[in-house]
Amino acid sequence: MSNTAAIIGGGVIGGGWAARFLLNGWDVRVFDPDPEAQRKIGEVLDNARRSMPGLSDTALPQEGRLSFHDTMSEAVQGAEWIQESVPERLELKHKVYQTLQADCSETAVIGSSTSGFKPSELQDCATRPEQIVVTHPFNPVYLLPLIELVPTEKNSADLIARAKATLTALGMYPLHVKKEIDAHIADRFLEAVWREALWLVKDGIATTEEIDEAIRMGFGIRWAQMGLFETYRVAGGEAGMKHFMAQFGPCLKWPWTKLMDVPEFTDELVDLIAGQSDAQSGQHSIRELERIRDNNLVSMMRALKAQNWGAGAVMNAHDVRLSAEAGMVRHASDITDATQPITTVRRAVPVDWLDYNGHMTESRYLHAFADASDRLMEIIGCDQDYIATGGSFFTAETHIRHIDETHLGARIEVHTRVLMAEGKKMHLWHEMYAGDTLLATAEHILIHVSLETRRPAPFSPEIAANLEMICKAQSGLEAPEGVGRYVGAPR
Repeated sequence: MSNTAAIIGGGVIGGGWAARFLLNGWDVRVFDPDPEAQRKIGEVLDNARRSMPGLSDTALPQEGRLSFHDTMSEAVQGAEWIQESVPERLELKHKVYQTLQADCSETAVIGSSTSGFKPSELQDCATRPEQIVVTHPFNPVYLLPLIELVPTEKNSADLIARAKATLTALGMYPLHVKKEIDAHIADRFLEAVWREALWLVKDGIATTEEIDEAIRMGFGIRWAQMGLFETYRVAGGEAGMKHFMAQFGPCLKWPWTKLMDVPEFTDELVDLIAGQSDAQSGQHSIRELERIRDNNLVSMMRALKAQNWGAGAVMNAHDVRLSAEAGMVRHASDITDATQPITTVRRAVPVDWLDYNGHMTESRYLHAFADASDRLMEIIGCDQDYIATGGSFFTAETHIRHIDETHLGARIEVHTRVLMAEGKKMHLWHEMYAGDTLLATAEHILIHVSLETRRPAPFSPEIAANLEMICKAQSGLEAPEGVGRYVGAPR
């Protein structure tokens, strides 16, 4: 049975929340009086469906059900999580809470997307203030993992724990802000940079494009993977943070910033900045810019996944949860029907797997099949613990047939058979599908080796027994079409 989330306010942030819940298998109920709400959320969902599955190396759950409701009271019926994303007016938020608390479950978590208000301000005048916390996301909500979770002393430890668990299960990173403050943590940094940028434009020192280049070509990349303090710790060299602070501390007294002095928002300044921004990126529509942004974010976060670092580590942990929830086989003892091919890969095609023809490039077929072989190794007992003892499999030969093409976002599965396993050799057959369409096959010969001698060595008894069980059970299947075929051989 699906969990249910209610989204109150369907703008950019509310639509992003709807996508994050929906694509993680939740049913989503939306209330927004805007007559264009369904169209706007639909467009956000189109972007999310295109990009969000590419963050994962396993398939996302079956998408939940999306419904739109005429009243807030109707939308919150049965919801375990209620996300408020209405405009930043405190009196409006208070009115919303009074209305929805009259009809929502007393155990539901009510999260606010507010970027500035403290939770104590939101809880003021609420019927049940203990339900309300700040859960401040970052755009696009369906890609970026950070959530600033800000409670007060009125929120129970149980509610905070439930909120953290829900956000983590959505593939997000709940940053528990233990002392409330206006604008929380991240937006205070953004505000400081924004103020300085306004002065640089107003004083004619830099254009909007030059400021953006300074960020994205330099410290923005460093911040994306290491943050502020770790970046400066490294900048201090072997002496570390103390050396950095001693060396650059005096700069804090120099007139390098106008941080506390904000230029007046005159029509002239607004026109200047808007004009420069139009010249910088006006050739793209907003939807095109969103897709460019999403492609870049997915590609960067996937690079971090390979290093299991920062946002990438969050996504790797989410993949483990998704695989477990989808019932992917982790060990031979989990196989319910060994007579059939084993599903070893279930995932979507991400943006960095495409080539210049717009379909999955040939090297990524090998990538997916290699992942399938790795999963089969884990299933038979050749996991990281086993490899640490000095045994593993090396691939000796591979033959891939490319039968059909597949594109961005397509859900692919690899089904694996053990054709032979004896002595030191394992013969695998993989078939890749998108739905019922066969995309490719791969035939692999792997040799078990000693990592100490780097020479062939016999399987362990556990691996030998698991391989024998699978191979024997699958021996009744017809020989796969194409097995043993060499390059150029007639079909």
